[in-house]
Amino acid sequence: MDWLERMNRALDYMEGHLEGEFDVDAAARAACSSGFHFQRLFHVVTGVTVSEYMRRRRLTLAAQELASARSRVIDTALKYGYDTPESFSKAFRKMHGVSPSSVRTANVRLKAFPRLSFQIYLKGEKDMDYRILEKKAFRVVGKSIRVSCRDGENFRRVPQFWRESEKDGTAGRIGALAGPMGMFGICMEFNQPQEEFTYMIGVEKPNGTVPAGLVEKEIPAASWAVFDSVGPMPGAVQEVWKRVFSEWFPATGYEHADAPELEIYPAGNTGDADYRCEVWIPIIKK
Repeated sequence: MDWLERMNRALDYMEGHLEGEFDVDAAARAACSSGFHFQRLFHVVTGVTVSEYMRRRRLTLAAQELASARSRVIDTALKYGYDTPESFSKAFRKMHGVSPSSVRTANVRLKAFPRLSFQIYLKGEKDMDYRILEKKAFRVVGKSIRVSCRDGENFRRVPQFWRESEKDGTAGRIGALAGPMGMFGICMEFNQPQEEFTYMIGVEKPNGTVPAGLVEKEIPAASWAVFDSVGPMPGAVQEVWKRVFSEWFPATGYEHADAPELEIYPAGNTGDADYRCEVWIPIIKK
């Protein structure tokens, strides 16, 4: 079963559970993935989180049902996973701009979020250059936090963590220890049941004493697919992640390995149009 088939099976599960309870781990199992990697992959490729996709699809169907049938608001709310009419009305108004009770009014405009599907398109874009790197285990030092991936929290918390570390001087203190590779952004220590992982701003451990207040971690030996990112952060590197998961993995004989993911930031102005960094993704052969 290839990548596209697995992801479309997950979408089939999601679409089949728009009513009532939804289990994200079951969707991940349909994609032969962990809950964490499935949610991260889904967001990278589609631009929306799993929970946001489910919310928009449910509210799309709820609006159609209320507009075309004589369903009560409370029954529709319960059908599409809302505990109370109040929570349903709040979410409905946020998406559609009107209350659920007003959808039968003439000329009311509603929004529709269509079902997605995963496909490969031949668009004639530039090739994806990469290299395979075998690297022995090495140690890193830096500052880390535990991050949840529920409801896309990691996509908000990680950039905030960088801003906080730059503001309080921690990022500069870590950067002063950087060797030739530069600074790292590391996702590691994934905890599937809790849907959490450790995110670390770090550098390869230097010789000598490690400054107080920094933590030390080991990056295990692994095979890495390394991709260049050229352009201002964070847009350029986010585009690399999207192309890796939507184009590179489906077109190759590799799968994501259970190991840390790295972004390597050499010295330079990350806002420059020609700023170059790297994305390291742990891989295994299918």
